[in-house]
Amino acid sequence: MTEGTPACRLCGTPRPPSPGAACVAGWVAERDERGRDGWLCPGCARLHVRDIESKLDVEWW
Repeated sequence: MTEGTPACRLCGTPRPPSPGAACVAGWVAERDERGRDGWLCPGCARLHVRDIESKLDVEWW
C-alpha cells in the first residue's frame, strides 16, 4: 500500500478516489490494536463481519 493510495489491509485492493461519499460506499475504516488506521474493501468486510463485530484480533481471522 502506498502512502497516497489507501488500500484494503487484507487483500490489497486499492480504494477508489473519493470525489463523493458514494464512491467509497461499502469500505470500512478500522483501527488496529496499535492505533494504525486502515481500510477493508467491501468483500473483505463482508467475509469478516462477525470477526469485526466481535472485535477479534486480525491474527484470528
